[in-house]
Amino acid sequence: MLRVAGGDESAFEQLVARYQDRVVGFFFHLLYDRGAAEDLAQEVFLRVFRARERYEPTARFSTWLFRIAHNLAINERRDTSRRREVPLALTESAEAGTGDEMPAEKSALMPTRQFDTQELRDVVRKALDQLGERQKTVVLLHKFEGMSCEDIGEIMGLGTVAVKSLLSRARIRLRDSLEKYL
Repeated sequence: MLRVAGGDESAFEQLVARYQDRVVGFFFHLLYDRGAAEDLAQEVFLRVFRARERYEPTARFSTWLFRIAHNLAINERRDTSRRREVPLALTESAEAGTGDEMPAEKSALMPTRQFDTQELRDVVRKALDQLGERQKTVVLLHKFEGMSCEDIGEIMGLGTVAVKSLLSRARIRLRDSLEKYL
């Protein structure tokens, strides 16, 4: 990021290439909408580029990047709840899949495995959606992004103890929700 701040455009391309999938994945797990996740990830990198001259390396770049993503996710949820959109009934082609789901892993190409995996994914999504906003964000950053409690605390503006508490309560709620399926 320091090279980007110095005007190195190829360094910015490297940052985007390195972190784009992680940021899109973070938004996808919050919104379950691939297009919206990609749009928000693009907005994150646009904000990073705009702030390049003001960047101060006080924390790891990934922590700073995900703090921007976290703040943008909060804004998106708030704006979406204000819009009060009502989803239209799904057509058959939309039910069959429109690209809003994550692609299947190569090892899971058998139809029965895909069905089982999709069914389990839906159950986990429902369990995650039952969590509060902060608990869900902590779980996503810790489990899906592999971030430490200290980094998550810095991203969310919380202390390490608060992050550990949120994570612990989220695990208990997830275990209770998923117990009958596993």
